[in-house]
Amino acid sequence: MHVFRGFHHPGIAPECALTIGNFDGVHRGHQAMLALLRSEARHRGLPSCVLSFEPHPRDFFALRLGKPEMAPARIALLRDKLGELERCGIDQVVVLRFDERLCSLSAPDFIEQVLVQGLGARYVLVGDDFRFGAKRQGDYASLDAAGRLKGFDVARMMSYEVHGLRVSSSAVREALGAGRMEEAAALLGRPYSISGHVVHGAKLGRSLAESRPGAADGFRTLNLRFAHDKPAASGIFVVRVHGLGAEPLEGVASLGVRPTVEDAGRVLLEVHCLDWPATLGADGGYGKLVRVELLHKLRDEARFDGLPALTEAIARDVDQARAYLATHAALRRQTTRDRI
Repeated sequence: MHVFRGFHHPGIAPECALTIGNFDGVHRGHQAMLALLRSEARHRGLPSCVLSFEPHPRDFFALRLGKPEMAPARIALLRDKLGELERCGIDQVVVLRFDERLCSLSAPDFIEQVLVQGLGARYVLVGDDFRFGAKRQGDYASLDAAGRLKGFDVARMMSYEVHGLRVSSSAVREALGAGRMEEAAALLGRPYSISGHVVHGAKLGRSLAESRPGAADGFRTLNLRFAHDKPAASGIFVVRVHGLGAEPLEGVASLGVRPTVEDAGRVLLEVHCLDWPATLGADGGYGKLVRVELLHKLRDEARFDGLPALTEAIARDVDQARAYLATHAALRRQTTRDRI
């Protein structure tokens, strides 16, 4: 998959089958739309293309108005979004910077400058609630009318439902915000995950050993930055970590601002692997690109009265994570026997 920042690049395909959207989370509704786009692209002999935006348009307007509460919680950062788009088989992604210039384009100018001249769209697939152009003046009808004049086909895909529930980024955000990880996984078609490079932290986890006898290694953590101040999920989770070896590692993780030790507003995903592989050594995780699946929420973040209380809380989290994983492993074994 080719990724371009803007459309003024010689490697961009001269014509394409296109869909447009933020694709936050790349949920099952998005996946159905992308499958239809790929089918149409193949029939027309065109590459499939996704046009997306960074920052999220609602982030931009919230900042411009000085109302951060208007910005949506972010499900996925750009790396994870691009990874899921690639898994869906998309040939090309164009990421436009959503700024004052772009948001001020009228609907006709957006069609002419971006879709026609910039991307050479020959087929455009949009969702049932698609709006575009300054003040959201453009809609499906105006896009369809422009397509007839300018030589591209336009199609609309209606809502996608799972168990009677409309699948949308808003529904995924709601499930994640409430800690309903199983529901979020059903909407996404996979466990919710966050990826990133492991970075150096304050090494606090190792020093916590002094607060709890018997924990000789403390609570060594893998630290991943979440480069947005409003993650859709937050709290303490049972997790599975991919990218540190042939098999995933089970663990417990904190996603948030660490109110007991920092509370600086910087969002961090801290993962404590329950069984750290000896082959990795003490510092074997640094710099590696890992993917962390958030399987089950244990509790919300909380501020504790000092490091000893925090240490005891982490120990309880570890015990609960082990119990959850053991129970689900037993259920999986029972399900396998039932199938046999």
